[in-house]
Amino acid sequence: MTHFLGIEELSASDLLAMLAESAACKAALEARSVPQRHGLIVNLFFEASTRTRVSFEVAARRLGLEVINWTTTGSSQEKGETLLDTAQNVAAMGPCAIVVRHPAAGAPWLLAQRLRCPIVNAGDGAHEHPSQALLDALTLQERLGSLHGKVVAIIGDITHSRVARSNVFALSKLGVRLRLCGPSSFLPSGIESLVPGGAITVHRVLDEALCGVDAVMALRIQRERLEGVGVPGLREYQRRFGLTAQKLARLAPGAVVLHPGPVNRGVEMTSEVADGAQSAVLAQVRNGVAVRMAILNRVLGRVPGGAP
Repeated sequence: MTHFLGIEELSASDLLAMLAESAACKAALEARSVPQRHGLIVNLFFEASTRTRVSFEVAARRLGLEVINWTTTGSSQEKGETLLDTAQNVAAMGPCAIVVRHPAAGAPWLLAQRLRCPIVNAGDGAHEHPSQALLDALTLQERLGSLHGKVVAIIGDITHSRVARSNVFALSKLGVRLRLCGPSSFLPSGIESLVPGGAITVHRVLDEALCGVDAVMALRIQRERLEGVGVPGLREYQRRFGLTAQKLARLAPGAVVLHPGPVNRGVEMTSEVADGAQSAVLAQVRNGVAVRMAILNRVLGRVPGGAP
């Protein structure tokens, strides 16, 4: 049995293999020649989601799998049932795999230890969002070619962002140099030591972080995770750290703009940037289906008569 839990535990060769598998799934989608599977996937989401949940559902259906989407609303969670009890009951119904999103860091690892069913991490608290990091890497690879030696700026709430954490692990292993930028309260102490080799530098001035980079990723301001945290107002944040067309002029020629979504237009970036020629936001969403197909193929094993 194989789980897909996080980027931190994967090697560079693992990541490259997953990117190659994702590209193969994308090509199969475009050629309408996807090897079909049989079975049931359960999306077990304890947090709100649009792109990730729908993307996993579309990926599963493209592979020929049935899908059940479970949410906390109207479930026994409202009656006090624990995460483990909920997951054990779902697993008892015989799914091929469970895709789980949970506000507690480490929840997918707990389920992987206790259940006899493959677990896929769709985001656990502020810890990791591994499928997002893979689709971001695939999008950058398509736009920039080899990622080795490229420079990527990640702008925003690094402290609370599982997207930032997974991307730091993934991109640094692929040879990318990272610039992390945001207000002081959004930059965790010691973040530079998260990965070895000096791959990370920290910046508190946006113009400095953007100068000559090959790509910039703006992170969503996560209001649901910021209670009691000293942060700048949205207007002040936009003035200091929001991406505008003028600020993009500091990027390298052909640079790419990413955002994991949902975009707070006028906060993390203007509509001109979000919809502009450099934006790869919708390409990220399209690539999410292929990446999540590759992840499901990986945890479910080889398709008889199909690609690994």
